[in-house]
Amino acid sequence: MARRGRNEGHITKRQDGRWMGVLHLGYEGGKRRRKHFYGKTRAEVSAQLVKAQRDLQLGIKPADGTTTVEQFLDRWLATTAKPKVRPSTFARYAALVRLHIAPQLGNVKLAKLTAEQVQRFMNDKQAAGLSPRTVQYIRAVLFQALKQAVDWDVIGRNVVERTKSPKLPHKEVTPLSKSQVLTFLESIKGDRLEVLYSLVVATGLRQGEALGLTWDDVDFQAGVIRIRNNLQWIEGQFKLVDVKTARSRRTLAVPDVIMKSLKQHRAKQAAEKLRSGAAWKDTLKLVFTTPTGAPIHASNITHHFQRLLADLGLPRQRFHDLRHCCASLLIAENTNMKLVSDHLGHSQIGITMDLYAHVLPDTKREVAKTMNSILTGNH
Repeated sequence: MARRGRNEGHITKRQDGRWMGVLHLGYEGGKRRRKHFYGKTRAEVSAQLVKAQRDLQLGIKPADGTTTVEQFLDRWLATTAKPKVRPSTFARYAALVRLHIAPQLGNVKLAKLTAEQVQRFMNDKQAAGLSPRTVQYIRAVLFQALKQAVDWDVIGRNVVERTKSPKLPHKEVTPLSKSQVLTFLESIKGDRLEVLYSLVVATGLRQGEALGLTWDDVDFQAGVIRIRNNLQWIEGQFKLVDVKTARSRRTLAVPDVIMKSLKQHRAKQAAEKLRSGAAWKDTLKLVFTTPTGAPIHASNITHHFQRLLADLGLPRQRFHDLRHCCASLLIAENTNMKLVSDHLGHSQIGITMDLYAHVLPDTKREVAKTMNSILTGNH
């Protein structure tokens, strides 16, 4: 009798009346591996067998009870996460798996993983000093991976669904006030990156969007900039990747004073290029670079920004807080919230409302005044 080849199968009827399918998976470690399927009818088993063979062609191995959490996560990262998400997101997923999930849960059989184990794992991580936000990210990665495992019929349920995500402490946005912003911008005149800070205050760009802005994105004639790219450090080099969401891809009108500063900045950059000669490194046509044309590391900008604030005696801020500052200044002038949301590139206006509810005008008092006039007949 000829030996069956890898990924071949056959169906037989058992003595108890049920049908059984056998999928031959070849040899591993000197042992012959098979996967069995059972059903009340031949058609039912045949459908299971065909699906398993199709999955194998896609690189999806059938559940055999021996697959560990780490083995499946490695497969999920390679076959699902990497083709689907942005490189920076994939790098973060892989790091969370490598540094946190695999060391504690990696050896657990995937089919035997319980919600209690996952909850205890997350609790231990938080108790060890990991931030609630990072634990939330870890839970999200594990949830997505196990969701795929369920879709592939590797496991029957996603145990992460039965766990509780850690709560984030409420952190109110406290950007610089209008007078502090004006003091800051006035005081940094002459700094080679002064236009970077003024542009972010005026437009609310995310840090990666600002550092990823190219001269092709700047339309001096129309007075607009086009937000298309995000500068990211990926696998040891800078890359321009697509912006976060479809709503993040936007065209923004820029105040005349900022466009004038951008023209001056371009002239200064051209002078730096001449001085650098062959040492000039700009291959991406970036608006903001180091004095030799290299892309700027986000952390270097943050440190530079915080040194400027400290020298002026202003409150310590993250670079991202300049984005919040832009929103707060617009809202303080009663700018329509939909316009503010579009300006910032938020995916939903609800995000804008939630972030900046505390700086909105006192609408509750206005409602009370209106109702008072109605009730007293003075409306």
